[in-house]
Amino acid sequence: MNEPGNRQIVVGGGIGGLTTALALSQRGFKVLALERAQQFREIGAGIQLGPNVWRMFEKLGVTDEIKAQTTFPDQLVTMDSISGQQITRIPLKEKFLRRFRYPYGLIHRADLHAVLFEKCKSSPLVTLRTSQKVLGFTDLTDRVTVEVEEGVKYDGETLIGADGLWSTIRRQLIKDGQPRVSGHIAYRAVLPVDEVPVHLRTNSMTLWAGPNNHLVTYPMRGWKLFNLVATFHSDRYVEGWDSQADAEELHRSFQGVVPDVKTMLNKIDAWRMWVLCDRDPLRGWSRGRVTLLGDAAHPMLPYIAQGAAMAIEDAVVLAEELQRAGGDYPGAFAAYEQKRHARTSRAQLMSRQSGEFFHASGPAREMRNEFMARRTEDQAHDALAWIYDGM
Repeated sequence: MNEPGNRQIVVGGGIGGLTTALALSQRGFKVLALERAQQFREIGAGIQLGPNVWRMFEKLGVTDEIKAQTTFPDQLVTMDSISGQQITRIPLKEKFLRRFRYPYGLIHRADLHAVLFEKCKSSPLVTLRTSQKVLGFTDLTDRVTVEVEEGVKYDGETLIGADGLWSTIRRQLIKDGQPRVSGHIAYRAVLPVDEVPVHLRTNSMTLWAGPNNHLVTYPMRGWKLFNLVATFHSDRYVEGWDSQADAEELHRSFQGVVPDVKTMLNKIDAWRMWVLCDRDPLRGWSRGRVTLLGDAAHPMLPYIAQGAAMAIEDAVVLAEELQRAGGDYPGAFAAYEQKRHARTSRAQLMSRQSGEFFHASGPAREMRNEFMARRTEDQAHDALAWIYDGM
């Protein structure tokens, strides 16, 4: 059975998919958003919001709602987890705000997702459907048909695949196989703030860099929780990003680190894990009336904290191009990809490089520490400008 509709079909109900639905609806497009799970929700824990994504929130009209859920740190701190010494510190208040105009925030993924979900749910132009496992699509030149597991087919004017790293839409559109396994694995957990030792209870996004590993900690949810992400090198592979973790493997991988890092790791009884994967940058995520967005188009490692931000930027640019195109959907998608390709490719490659930088050992670690320690605040800002100044 085909369900007709003069609408844009978005596959995927995560942050990228809901932002796309919201951005399109705000420009007068009808949207059908299909989510595979039984409900629209975001798994995971903390996420970092740099100035570039706040610029997008402003365009989407959601700044106040997201600010109400966000913790704003005083600084970005990098520590050496072997010596316990501070490598560098980037203040995030007066000078940072003058330079980039927008703040740096820390938020629970579920809280960001909830704001976007409520905005979409309240729009008469957005239809949200769950338990929709998409099997494939057909581009009929004048429309796109999307088939789901229950036998229903949805007709739409366009199809936007925002279905993540293991995207069904990408698999049919590009046929480039499985993602690239990085050899890194991440364990994540949240800790009630009262359980964090007082001297580590700082209003900072702190990264403890070690040989082949690092630990990130920061407060969120109004200082009720601390987010912990422990990343290390591993050959283990499990598809997905919410699997049961092996605490023994974690502690073996962090041998030799300072007591403060071990203390934080020992505070957690149950970790969730995901294997870190990405892909090489490529062109061709837009063909005819079908395009990709976010991790479906340009998955990246998390080391510059820009995966979700790039998806949100994608959504805003895509909606702008569709509005500008006046019904030329293939042309709009081609223009969208052209505008986004260089920036997202750079983010993919810089994320890989940053992982090597954080996990350096031996002389490379010493050179990293010396280089970062010598940087002035202005030089640190200059290094971040390509990200935070936006598109």
